[in-house]
Amino acid sequence: MSAAATPAESAENEPWPSEGYAWWVVGVLLIAYTVSFIDRMILSLLVAPIRADLGISDTQFSLLLGLAFAVFYTLMGLPLGYLADRGNRRRLVTIGVAFWSVATAACGLAPNFLALFLARVGVGVGEATLSPSAYSLLADYFPKDKLGRVMAIYSIGVPLGSGIALVIGGLVVKWATGAEAMRLPLIGETAPWRLVFFIVGLPGLLVALLMLTVKEPVRRGVSAALSPFGAVFAHVARHPGAYGAHFIGLSLLVFVIYGGMAWIPTFFARTYGLAPADAGMIYGAIMALGGAGGLIMGGALADHLFRRGRKDAHLRAILIAVLTSAPFFVAMPLMPTPTLAFACLAPAVLLSSMHGGVAGSALQLITPNQFRAQITAIYFFIANLIGLGLGPTAVASLAEYGLGELRYALAIIAAVVLPFSALVLWIGLKPFRETVAQSA
Repeated sequence: MSAAATPAESAENEPWPSEGYAWWVVGVLLIAYTVSFIDRMILSLLVAPIRADLGISDTQFSLLLGLAFAVFYTLMGLPLGYLADRGNRRRLVTIGVAFWSVATAACGLAPNFLALFLARVGVGVGEATLSPSAYSLLADYFPKDKLGRVMAIYSIGVPLGSGIALVIGGLVVKWATGAEAMRLPLIGETAPWRLVFFIVGLPGLLVALLMLTVKEPVRRGVSAALSPFGAVFAHVARHPGAYGAHFIGLSLLVFVIYGGMAWIPTFFARTYGLAPADAGMIYGAIMALGGAGGLIMGGALADHLFRRGRKDAHLRAILIAVLTSAPFFVAMPLMPTPTLAFACLAPAVLLSSMHGGVAGSALQLITPNQFRAQITAIYFFIANLIGLGLGPTAVASLAEYGLGELRYALAIIAAVVLPFSALVLWIGLKPFRETVAQSA
């Protein structure tokens, strides 16, 4: 290395970490992401016992499912992303995993709606540390032409965690909700639904210990001068077409996905008479298998197109996910039998999940290293505020105050929102191509 080499050039010339260890890091982050979604999703299976115990409405419960988590998950992501772009990303994630695990267990201690709302806020704050840091870490462990598959495998934590929450959680819920109240040391008499939060939350502390095996990698392509807080917004403003299409197009897709995820077990119970735990177990299997398959398909497709010279490969893969899944999302809640509904739900999950890992790798291709965690946090801010924060409440409100049934709310939201998502993504293909070319 010459004396004139800059720190950025020095980092770029560093050899990549060993492939075996890099994949170990992917595995650890995947476990953390899986646990985060178990803790995030378990609440959706406990609608009936919590409503009965705490006396809350569907709309209030939708705030617990969405807004309580999403607002602080998204707001805290911005300063935490700033810290991740400047500090030790591994340490930040380790603290976050421990924090959200304790907050999940604290949900089981909540005596009323407000306390449960605040505990869910704690889950959101803790989980805000994970993906911005994880995306940035993985981009320093793997070259660009492998990022589609790497991010897809990391993102398997979404369907895997959701599936485990729905399948294993369904078994636990079925047992717990049929059991008598239990007396626990230091806590006293505990309703069965409260025990579920202890069971799924506290093991996350072991994952925090596992994070200690992850090493902080060399940051590649970072200039010596650190950018001030807020400089990331100027960078986004210089590329409005690429980032705007990514942020808005994906937010609309996530709006439909999270709106459905929050209410599908209840939809099957109210429409077809299935027990929420039974519906959750079937839905969980679909989420785990179909979601993982879709993520791998999307990552492989994006990497294939990118190696063939398509600069818009990642955004194009997301557009394909929206277009192919839309008919199944619309048809699923209108089916006359639960079997046909599940038959539509499976391809909807498979095809829509193609966006997951591709969304993260797309951002790494158009973003300088010193902004990667912050850009990821901005993406999650917009996507989760719209998708997770508003999606479940939009479904509940449309059903409760307009249509009277969840099935029509789910169908109408998919039919209206997904075409707009596809249009935004299509318009963004050209500016995304240009931004990738400039970043090469």
